[in-house]
Amino acid sequence: MTEKVTIADVARLAGVSRQTVSNALNSPEVVREETRQRVLRAVEELGYRVNQAARQMRTGRSRLIAIRIEPDRDGINGSVLDRFLHGLTESAALSGYRVLLYTADDDQAEVDTFEDLLGAYEPDAFVLTSTHHGDLRTAWLLDHKVPFVTFGRPWSADSAGAAHAWVDVDGAAGTAAATRHLLDAGHRVIGFLGWPPGSGVGDDRREGWARTLAAAGVDPAGLSRATGDDAADGEKAAHDLLRSDLGVTALICVSDSLALGALHATRSPGLAWQPSRQLGGRPGGGAVERPVAVIGFDDTPVAKAVGLTSLSQPLTQAAAHCVALLTTLLDGQANPGEPPANVLLEPSLVVRQSA
Repeated sequence: MTEKVTIADVARLAGVSRQTVSNALNSPEVVREETRQRVLRAVEELGYRVNQAARQMRTGRSRLIAIRIEPDRDGINGSVLDRFLHGLTESAALSGYRVLLYTADDDQAEVDTFEDLLGAYEPDAFVLTSTHHGDLRTAWLLDHKVPFVTFGRPWSADSAGAAHAWVDVDGAAGTAAATRHLLDAGHRVIGFLGWPPGSGVGDDRREGWARTLAAAGVDPAGLSRATGDDAADGEKAAHDLLRSDLGVTALICVSDSLALGALHATRSPGLAWQPSRQLGGRPGGGAVERPVAVIGFDDTPVAKAVGLTSLSQPLTQAAAHCVALLTTLLDGQANPGEPPANVLLEPSLVVRQSA
């Protein structure tokens, strides 16, 4: 049986005291960077593993970050938070943390779970996802002074002056880029399939489309439809827009689920091709026919499989920022005189056959 590596072995190889090894692993801010790197090299060479139970007793920290597993929905958009969770787990491990998973059906159930987890496992912090107007969870964590960061803006308040740290993806910037891409391709009458008003994320994504279309001299009024978030909803809403007399030649969708439904609709007889107002002028005036373009949001595996142009969120980067903000809070490095930090990332347009 391999003999267990001890902190004394690490100290001997690194040429430092055992206390220095302990400081390098638990309180790196008090150790010179050169010394810390020497200790880390020794740890890696020897395969030393920190006794987490002893560390928790010594530091009062569990090195656990808790996050909720989102419920499975339509099998399409659920992959977005799966990818975020994978990135969070990797980034947490690099910072010496482990991720603790839990489930909850709604805000109140999640608040109840906070209390259970804090009593049983003592996680150091939480990462919240799916933020929304009137979010009970953030208020509870703030009241109980529990460190946390959200992946998503606090939609009920001025994001820049929020009372907690957050990381988000700029949905409006994404749909604005998608709209410009379609305008550059010659489309003018560009429809939008979104969610009912009141969804912070959905409203944000709709705003980017509407603002960019208006700036191009196209009135967005009447060109959007609000619906649920599955493919059948998207197909129905797309049929409604494409069968209208508005002359819609392209669709931007708030999610890949709706975009998949829109793709089905565009393959319907009589809807797969629409006269181009940009290339051919007016109906009856020699308009050139072109395929209806469709763009989704989230760049799910389904989008890649069916050739759907979609907006990709930088999920690995977002997860890394969440961990960085949390470690700053937990290590006491945040400036109490400044507002909590926030990070807004831009998505990128992945162009495929659909647009």
